[in-house]
Amino acid sequence: MSPLHELIAVNGRSFRYALGLMLLVVGGTILAIKVWSGLQSRLSPALWYAWQGGMLCALGTALGALPVIFMRSISARSYTAMLGFGGGMMLAASLFSLLPPAFQLTHEQSLTASQGSLLVAAGVVLGAGALWALGHWLSRTSRASLRADQGVGLSVWLFVIAIVLHNVPEGMAVGVAAAANLSNADGLALGIALQDVPEGLIIALVLAGAGMSRWKAVFCGAASGLVEPMFALLSAWLVGVSLQLLPWGLAIAAGAMLLVVIREIIPKLYRRSDMPPAVLGFASGFVLMLAVGNALNV
Repeated sequence: MSPLHELIAVNGRSFRYALGLMLLVVGGTILAIKVWSGLQSRLSPALWYAWQGGMLCALGTALGALPVIFMRSISARSYTAMLGFGGGMMLAASLFSLLPPAFQLTHEQSLTASQGSLLVAAGVVLGAGALWALGHWLSRTSRASLRADQGVGLSVWLFVIAIVLHNVPEGMAVGVAAAANLSNADGLALGIALQDVPEGLIIALVLAGAGMSRWKAVFCGAASGLVEPMFALLSAWLVGVSLQLLPWGLAIAAGAMLLVVIREIIPKLYRRSDMPPAVLGFASGFVLMLAVGNALNV
């Protein structure tokens, strides 16, 4: 085949791929719009608000995974800074966006200060314990059932499962805040969405580096954020059943997020040698979460 014919063949394949991708995007967009409209008509305002917040977080994860199509790797310093950034945002969200309204709600329910403190403390312990038990169970069952996929080892899949578990309390927090109609619910959802961007990037990079194709790695990274709208909707529905569950929901979400920070993120930061990026990332995430929460606290 002459060079001219080879060039025409390559251009033809590129055109077909581009056309197929365009049709897929257009069709997916139309389907997404129809599903979105159908959900809006069927869900109550509180559940719709929770679903929107959860989808915003999932979008942050998906946007973070997209650059892996063009990237080959990420430096250790950047990874440490992003890990610290996520930990700082989660800690700030727990301490300032979830626990204070939980205490306020116990006061509005005519509980004494000591009763309210015991309720919130019990909720924090329950949330941390439940997430720890879920992670322990998934780790044991995964080791027995997961198999390698296209060169992706078991340890990599366990890492992905750990990140997905991180998203569970985030979705819970968004859903409970929406159901409670908290003044900082928008700020909480936006802050978590920003924190999810580096998480999506890390998941996709790890999968691509383990041998998975880049498109598949991006898809898996984006899909890992879908647990957030699911748990946001579930949590909003549960607290909608009884207003008495609102402080419990906030405290449980805070406890689960605190467990992620204390048990998963901080130890990983200390095991790495790049402490300046870790401290800078952690402080930046903490301050940004405070700023976003206060800016949208209307």
